[in-house]
Amino acid sequence: MTGDPRPLLVFFTSTRSGPARRMESLLAHIARKERGRLRVIQVDVDVSPALAEKLSVESVPTLVLVVERKAVARLAGRVSAPKIEAMLEQHLGVTA
Repeated sequence: MTGDPRPLLVFFTSTRSGPARRMESLLAHIARKERGRLRVIQVDVDVSPALAEKLSVESVPTLVLVVERKAVARLAGRVSAPKIEAMLEQHLGVTA
């Protein structure tokens, strides 16, 4: 991950969260669609509670967009593809 200039979308989830599990295929689609300009990782809050705490994640699912090592945007709860894409466009620019 080091040295990769692309922004990072962190998908905080939990195996106990039905809404988060239902978002997994949506995030996989976005990861494929935006692979040239965005990295997407999935983090289980039960496995990595320190990272969740560091990024102030209070509920799952939560998406945190990290640009140049700073959290610049977040969406909490189950969200739609248009909402995620609108957040990404704000920080990544419009796709051609």
